[in-house]
Amino acid sequence: MNSIAENIRKLLEELPPGVAVVAVTKTRTPDEALEAYRAGLRIFGENRVQEMTVKKTLLPDDIAWHLIGHLQSNKVKQAVASASVIESVDSVRLLRLIDAEALAQGKTIDCLLQVHIASEETKSGFSPAEMEETDWHAVSRSLRAARICGIMGMATFTDDSESVRAEFRTLVDIFERMRETHFREISHFRDVSMGMSADWRLAVEEGSTIIRVGTLIFGERIYKAR
Repeated sequence: MNSIAENIRKLLEELPPGVAVVAVTKTRTPDEALEAYRAGLRIFGENRVQEMTVKKTLLPDDIAWHLIGHLQSNKVKQAVASASVIESVDSVRLLRLIDAEALAQGKTIDCLLQVHIASEETKSGFSPAEMEETDWHAVSRSLRAARICGIMGMATFTDDSESVRAEFRTLVDIFERMRETHFREISHFRDVSMGMSADWRLAVEEGSTIIRVGTLIFGERIYKAR
């Protein structure tokens, strides 16, 4: 079995320039995360606010933390305090709560809008229709401390690579239309976060600028018996 450092080296060798890696540290120990840090990674992702907050206190200060899991409104204050980027903004209401909290904390926070592109109903996010119908230029102008920097999506968990590719293509099409229609003069609207350990190559081929990988770096998760 390869070491974490070796897995990272192989990934970075294959990754094209300009694509950022979020090391997903969900259920991983701080020591495993530190190994990834020592191998050169500086962006880590967590699904749960509490886990992100704890690891942030234990790991180096120059790590940029991305919240990639569903954010409940009662966890917004904690999320804004700990995260550099919230990738899982799935409603305008949540975006406004994040904006108000960031303003109260005196910081700017980058946000990605999560779009539901998969066939599974369990995944959350704006529908493609909602993305098209919303005046994102007006929403963006009304924000004072949150910045809309792009969009995020998760493909269906399937071995059908063509259907995964089509979902990624849908996400990139939405991004490009938004940039042309609502964010033409906004330089920070530039990211499409898509692709995980099993499908990151397809995502990069279709235009991903951020991939979120855990198993590829850390190996398969070992779940403790309860």
